[in-house]
Amino acid sequence: MVIKVFLASSSGSTAIKKKQQDVVAFLEALKVDYTPLDIACNEDNRMWMRQNVPEDKKPANGIPLPPQIFNEESYCGDYDTFFDAKEDNLVYTFLGLPPPPGSKEAEQADKDNIVENGTHAEENLDDTIVPVEDRNGDSNKEVKQATDENEEGEGDEEEKEGAAKEETADDEGETVGDEAPTEKEEEAAVEETDEVTEDTEGQAEEEEEQEEEEAEVQEEEEAE
Repeated sequence: MVIKVFLASSSGSTAIKKKQQDVVAFLEALKVDYTPLDIACNEDNRMWMRQNVPEDKKPANGIPLPPQIFNEESYCGDYDTFFDAKEDNLVYTFLGLPPPPGSKEAEQADKDNIVENGTHAEENLDDTIVPVEDRNGDSNKEVKQATDENEEGEGDEEEKEGAAKEETADDEGETVGDEAPTEKEEEAAVEETDEVTEDTEGQAEEEEEQEEEEAEVQEEEEAE
């Protein structure tokens, strides 16, 4: 890409000369290759410049004044737009050239790219990292699945052991409950036996007393 700068070597305007010198000096300071094209001594250059400046960029009289800057056939701008780009550190963008690494314009372009995309280039690298599972194939998935199954099996065994302990505790509670009533029953049986024995003895005594009374009555009758 060739930067073309249209100049007027024999211009009588001090302002135009100053603007031309400013553009050329800045391009040389940036070491940008450019081609100066004189419109004062070459009518073809004058006509080409006037024809290729966009209509909306021409002054009211329709005759653009130098300096006018092009990148090959593409129009870049006049001195005013060049000056604005210089103030904003966007001269390479103005010229349609990539900024050299380390320049202020390159740093600004990186910042603009970060703001536009929302992420830094280094962060984007993380998105391209292939997960370990994908690199190692399905082996890690199988190992993980086996581990999950083992954990589930251990959980089921723990649940079974807990249920067995609860059943054992319930059985022991029932056994203890059965033994307590048995002792009470034995005590009740002993008391009932004692009562039966007392009743039997009392009945025997009553029968003896009755027999004695009957014997006494019989003796009295015989005596009479």
